[in-house]
Amino acid sequence: MNELVNKWYRNHALIYKLLLLLGTTFFIVYLFPKTGKFRYSFEKGKPWQSENLYSPFDFAIKKSDAQIKSEIEDVTSRSEVYFEVDSAVKRAAIDNYLERFNSVFKDSVIGFEDKNVLYSRGKVALSELYKYGVLNSIYNYEDSRLLTLVEDNAQINKVQFKDLTQQSEIRPYLENLLSKNRLETYREDFISLFFNLIQPNVSFNNSLTEKVLEEKLSNISKTRGIVSEGTLIISKGQVIEDEHYNILNSLKSEYESQVWSSNSYNWVIVAYTLLVALALLMLLLFLRKYRNDVFLNNTKVTFIFFNIVVMVVLTTIIINYNSEYLYVVPLCILPLVLKAFFDARLGLFTHVLTVLLLGFIVPNSYEYMFLQIIAGIVTILTISELYKRANLFISVGQITLIYIIAYFAFFVIHEGQISTIKWETFGLFILGGLATLFVQPLIYIYEKLFGLVSDVSLLELSDTNAKLLKELSNKAPGTFHHSLNVANLAEASANEIGANSMLVRVGALYHDIGKMKNPTFFTENQSTGINPHDELSAKESADIIVNHVLDGIEIAKKNNLPDRVIDFIRTHHGTSTVYYFYMKEKANNEDTNEDDFSYQGPKPFSKETAILMMCDSVEAASKSLKSPTTTKINAFVENIINKQVEMGQFLNADITFKDIEAIKRVLKLKLANIYHLRIEYPE
Repeated sequence: MNELVNKWYRNHALIYKLLLLLGTTFFIVYLFPKTGKFRYSFEKGKPWQSENLYSPFDFAIKKSDAQIKSEIEDVTSRSEVYFEVDSAVKRAAIDNYLERFNSVFKDSVIGFEDKNVLYSRGKVALSELYKYGVLNSIYNYEDSRLLTLVEDNAQINKVQFKDLTQQSEIRPYLENLLSKNRLETYREDFISLFFNLIQPNVSFNNSLTEKVLEEKLSNISKTRGIVSEGTLIISKGQVIEDEHYNILNSLKSEYESQVWSSNSYNWVIVAYTLLVALALLMLLLFLRKYRNDVFLNNTKVTFIFFNIVVMVVLTTIIINYNSEYLYVVPLCILPLVLKAFFDARLGLFTHVLTVLLLGFIVPNSYEYMFLQIIAGIVTILTISELYKRANLFISVGQITLIYIIAYFAFFVIHEGQISTIKWETFGLFILGGLATLFVQPLIYIYEKLFGLVSDVSLLELSDTNAKLLKELSNKAPGTFHHSLNVANLAEASANEIGANSMLVRVGALYHDIGKMKNPTFFTENQSTGINPHDELSAKESADIIVNHVLDGIEIAKKNNLPDRVIDFIRTHHGTSTVYYFYMKEKANNEDTNEDDFSYQGPKPFSKETAILMMCDSVEAASKSLKSPTTTKINAFVENIINKQVEMGQFLNADITFKDIEAIKRVLKLKLANIYHLRIEYPE
C-alpha cells in the first residue's frame, strides 16, 4: 500500500496533467453542439469536388433568408388593418345637433330662411363627416390602403384610408360648405358649433391587427419542395450555383438536426472527445519536447489550458447569441498573452490548436480558420516589445487590416462582386481589434493570479531605484556597478542574436544580489585594501564565494522576484569551479576534490542565461587586464568563452556556435569602447 502511495506521489505532476487534459476536454465538448458534422465542404460558385451526391433521405428544400424576408415584407404590406368604430359617438352628435344649433343661432340674430339653410347644411355635414368615421389620431397609411372597420367585434365595412375623416380635414370641409354665398357671414359660428360637436369615433385596433398578421406570418412556409431519397443532387465537377447551394445547405441543416438526434448521440460525444483530447495532447507533447521547463510547471500548463478554455467559452457565447458577431471575439489576445509570458513559438502553436478546435462550431469554418491563423501569425510577427504601448497599437492596427483584407478577398471569391458586401462586418473587425487592447490589463491580472511575469513587469524590475537594487547599491556598491556593466553588455549581446534583451538585462541586474550578505569577501567591494580571505582557508573562502548563489536565491524569493529572474541567479556560474581557491588548496593537498570548489548549477538552459554567463565572466575578468589593447581584449574574450564551451556549460541552452561568435564580437567591441581603444591599423 505504501509503495502504491509513493508511486502516486512521485508521479503526481503527471497525474495532474492527465486530469487537467481530461477535465478541459470534457468541458470543451460540453460546450460544443451535440450534432454531427456534415462531411462535405462546399462554396457557392466553386466546382463540387467530391463524388456524385445522392440524397440519403427525403428532405425539404429550405428557402433562403432573402426569400423568407421578401415574403414576410409582402405579407406584412398586404395584411388587413383593423379600426374600431364607436357608433355611440356618432349618435350622440346627431342627437345633440339641434340643441347645439339653436344655442348658437338664435332667432333674434338670424333670419328664418338662413337658419333653415344652415341647419340643413349642418345635417349634411354631420352625415358626410361620420359617413365612415372620424379618426382619433394621425396615421401614416397610403390613401389607397384598404382598412377593415369593426363595430362591436363585428366587421361592418371595408374602406380605403382616404375615406375616413381626419380631424385636420374638418375645418376646410366646413369652410368650403359655406363659401361664396350669403351664409359666409355665419362661417365662424358654424365652425365653432361643429368643433364642439364632432368627436373622433374611429381608432386603430392594434390587438386584432397583430393577431391577424401573426396568423398569416405563421402560414409562411420555410420550405419550397422536397428532394426524394436517391435523387442526384449534384455531380462531381459541377459548379455550385444558387439552386444547388440552397439544396446543399438544406441537406446539411437536415443532416445536422435529425440524423444525430437519438441513437448516434453518444457516438458524436465520443468522437468529439477523441478529437479535442488529441489536440490538447499534441499541446502537452509539444511542451514536453520543446518547452520542458513549462511542461514541468503545473501552474504554467494550467495557465495555457485556461486561456484556451476562455477563448472557446467566449466564442461559444457569441455563436449562441448571434454568429454574425463572431469576429468581435479578440482571439489574437491568446498568442499575445502566451508570447508575453513564454515565447512566440508556443503562442502560435497554441493559437493554431485553439482555432482548429473552434472550427467545429463556427459557421464557414475554413474561412474562419484561415483568417484567425493568418491574424495569429501577424500578431506573433509584429509585436516584439509588448511593454511599449505604441507597438501594441500598431500591431492591433495591422491585425485589423489583415482581417479586413482577408474577409474582402473571401467575399469576392464567394460572390464574384462587391456590391452586396456587408460593410458592417468591417466594423466588427475594428471592434475586435479594440478589444485586443484589453491584453494589457489582462496580463497584469494573470500575473497576480498565476504568479507569472511579463516584459511589462520586467521593465518595472529594471528600474535601478527599485528597493532591492537600492539596497544592493548601498551594501555592495562595487557589485552594483559590476551588475550595471554586465546588464549593458548582456542587453547588447541579446539584441545581436535576437534574444529577449529586457529579460537578460533584468537578470543581469539581480544576478549577484547574494553578495549583499558578505560584500567585503568580493574584490569589487574591497575599498580598504584589506582582504578578509587572508584569514580563511581556501575551502572556507570557496564556500563563501559559492554560497552567494544560494544567498541570492533566498533573497530573491523573500522579495518575490519572478522565477524567470531567479533562473539567472541560479545559472550565472553554471557548474564552473572557483579556480583560484581550488588551485590554492590543491597546492597543499593533491587529493583535493574539485567538486568541493564548484558551483551547484544548474547550467544555463536558455539563450538569455547563457548570455549572462558569458558577459558576467568577461566583465569580471576584464578588471584584471593591464594595459589593455585590442589584441589583448580579443584574445581575452576568446579564451574565457572558449573555456566555458569546452566545459560544456552551454550544452543545455538553445544557443548556436553562430550566436556565440556574434556575442564574442559584441563583447570585444564593447570592451574596446570601455577602455577607449582605437583600432590598430597594420604598419
